[in-house]
Amino acid sequence: MPAATTKAPKITPASKAAAVIVSMGAEQASEVYKFLREEDVEKLSFEVAKLDHLPPENMQSIMEDFYGLCVTQKVIAEGGVLYARDVLEKAFGPQLAQSYMDRVSKSLQTRAFEFVRKANYKNLMMMLQNEHPQTIAFVLSYAKAGQASQVLSELPKETQLDVVRRIASLESVSPNIVNIVETVLEKKFSAVVSVDMTEIGGVPYVADIMNHTDRATEKYIFDELNKQDPGLSSEIRKLMFVFEDIVNLDNICIQRFLRDVDSRDLAIALKGSNEEVKNVILTNMSKRSQETIITDIEYLHNVRMRDVEEAQQKIVNVIRHLEETGEIVISRGGDDEIIA
Repeated sequence: MPAATTKAPKITPASKAAAVIVSMGAEQASEVYKFLREEDVEKLSFEVAKLDHLPPENMQSIMEDFYGLCVTQKVIAEGGVLYARDVLEKAFGPQLAQSYMDRVSKSLQTRAFEFVRKANYKNLMMMLQNEHPQTIAFVLSYAKAGQASQVLSELPKETQLDVVRRIASLESVSPNIVNIVETVLEKKFSAVVSVDMTEIGGVPYVADIMNHTDRATEKYIFDELNKQDPGLSSEIRKLMFVFEDIVNLDNICIQRFLRDVDSRDLAIALKGSNEEVKNVILTNMSKRSQETIITDIEYLHNVRMRDVEEAQQKIVNVIRHLEETGEIVISRGGDDEIIA
């Protein structure tokens, strides 16, 4: 009978970082630690402490990968993207060079406008409110989605729509453009960051912003986009989930999220919903629960639209959370194939 084979444990990125630190020796490692944040030092030290013995071939692979990333970062910083691609392809071959380029590009992107992501959204709002919509769109593309949605909701209505469309159309931006914008905003933001060619904005980012935007702002933007650019509106909606999309969920998903929804929020949300959404939800409830909700809805009087929108947003947040944790699956457009 053949001996059972044991699958080697996967080496995590954190373990690789620990292996690099160990290979440096205590003196050089201590110098690296000076440049790390306290929480990073703590995490890295924990990984070093629990690091098991690594076979020589694994250690060699980790160090070669680390070396490749270091070289990539250096040639990109010194010569730019096109120069770096040429050098790296000659050194590592096209496939490995592209892998290094992609990984380093993500690292560079997180550095760009770091001060924006750390700023209070109200300060961002004060700094951006008198800027051109293109500048606002550019800066918000580097902000966190939550920050961007808060700033967006406080802009004038006509500016909101303009900024959303501009963010959706952003793609690759050259280092010169980034430097020019950052130089102009230096006095307001007190920071200048240099970045190489990277992708920002785009439809997926707009969808992320809209997922964090309040219901009233979301409704206004989609109403206007449907009139002016229905194609863009459709693209964005395919990548996000809104209250009216409940009708597209299967019965199991609806029954699951109903377990986590507050009954009062549900009654208020359905008070201002369309009949299709109301019917889909009620048909997925027990007869007793149906009667209770219908009674609650009938007893609700003079409900503000703002309260309806807040209740609907709470329900959407529950659904999005369940999707993020993998408890339900939301089909987004015709390209999603669901296997039962």
